[in-house]
Amino acid sequence: MADPFACPVCGSDHLAFRVMNEAVLAIAAERSVEPVLRRMVDAARELAGARYAALGIPDGAGGFAQFIASGITDDQSEAIGRLPRTHGLLGAMLEDPAPFRIPDIRRDPRFRGWPSKHPAMKSFLGVPIVSRGAIIGALYLTDKEGAPEFDATDQQLVEMLATHAAIAIEDARLSERSAELTVMQERNRLARELHDSVTQTLFSAVYTAEAAATLLERDPSAAAAEVRDLQKLSRQAVQEMRSLIFELRPAELESDGLVPTLRKHVDVLRRVYGAEVELCVNGDRRLPVVAERELFRVAQEALQNCLKHARATAITVELRTEDHRTVMTVSDDGIGFDPHAPHVRSRHLGLTSMEERAQSLGGHLGIRSAPGEGTVVFMEVPVAR
Repeated sequence: MADPFACPVCGSDHLAFRVMNEAVLAIAAERSVEPVLRRMVDAARELAGARYAALGIPDGAGGFAQFIASGITDDQSEAIGRLPRTHGLLGAMLEDPAPFRIPDIRRDPRFRGWPSKHPAMKSFLGVPIVSRGAIIGALYLTDKEGAPEFDATDQQLVEMLATHAAIAIEDARLSERSAELTVMQERNRLARELHDSVTQTLFSAVYTAEAAATLLERDPSAAAAEVRDLQKLSRQAVQEMRSLIFELRPAELESDGLVPTLRKHVDVLRRVYGAEVELCVNGDRRLPVVAERELFRVAQEALQNCLKHARATAITVELRTEDHRTVMTVSDDGIGFDPHAPHVRSRHLGLTSMEERAQSLGGHLGIRSAPGEGTVVFMEVPVAR
């Protein structure tokens, strides 16, 4: 097979383009900003043949939110001290989108000197990182190795890397924000569950204990009845806390897959609530991680509704995967409700959240229920073969 990086004329290996390709692939695989920046600055240093390289992300207040160096040891970095400010040539690269090269950084009028422990540097190449017309950072390279200064080829390579870097930084930021939003949603949901279940149960337990203490001398038999109620409430609170603690554990979807994770969840619910929960699976091939995660979250929400609100005695979860779609249903024999009633959304049943999860996968979620007739929640999502 022909080498895609071999020159068509002389057949020699173009190391720079190999480095570029490897750097772009590695950067694209990252989902957090910090690793993206580190890979990027190391790649820029190697591409340009620089002794030192750095990448700065401004904080908008005259400093750097992040400033990552390559070629400087940890001891040197510690001796240099705090992060630099966005002044001199460092700041200039954040104001003008045009790259800048100079044989000796000390001859530029914008040069402001270095801290006492900073290594001496001479040749300089600065390349801003531009995303959607805004400068979001800059690459700084100094001391070209084997030559007195950086040349146009060095600049072109680093500019190309900066273009890929801008996309990778934005993607990583979006990924981090998405993860943060997911965490916040889960925190809000758990806080709501704590308020709606555990907290109310504990309040009831406190009032029951106070009533028992009041009746203890006046009516011992009534006090004993209150104590029995207190025992029931305490056991209920323990069950609810165990369920929430299980949900706080990260589901092992990526390693185990949807079906084994769902089986573990159902087993825990059986033990905690003593409920009759049946799981039926037809086709257990792996799905994309995103699809498995959303299906699992919808199953969790629907099962919580069955156990907390429906007063169900029998619950069935069915998962069926066909060539082009996966269908999941959660059904119960509980009290049911009117899905179209205006107050339903305010009852914290998580219906909107479940619908949004289905829509995010290009699928849909439906609910069949009526007072006294139980409830069926079904979710259908398209999947590739």
